[in-house]
Amino acid sequence: MNKTELIAAMAEKAGLTKVDAGNALNACVDVIKEQLAKGEKITLVGFGTFDVNERPARMGRNPRTGEKIKIAAKKSAKFKPGKGLI
Repeated sequence: MNKTELIAAMAEKAGLTKVDAGNALNACVDVIKEQLAKGEKITLVGFGTFDVNERPARMGRNPRTGEKIKIAAKKSAKFKPGKGLI
């Protein structure tokens, strides 16, 4: 299912227009992005949890030359499904 199909399904299920459902979905995604950027955790009971995973800096190797390189610390989003999801 792609975004357009999801919007159509949301509109039908909630009795909204596709435009309203699209705006709601975009607002939801924007809020999740903003909160994750702040380092906040988002828990939707019965669905799952969105969280930020912080990876520390580390040393690695260039596979082509074998030279040691420094890999910078980075943050990534993660999702842990809730028990009631499937």
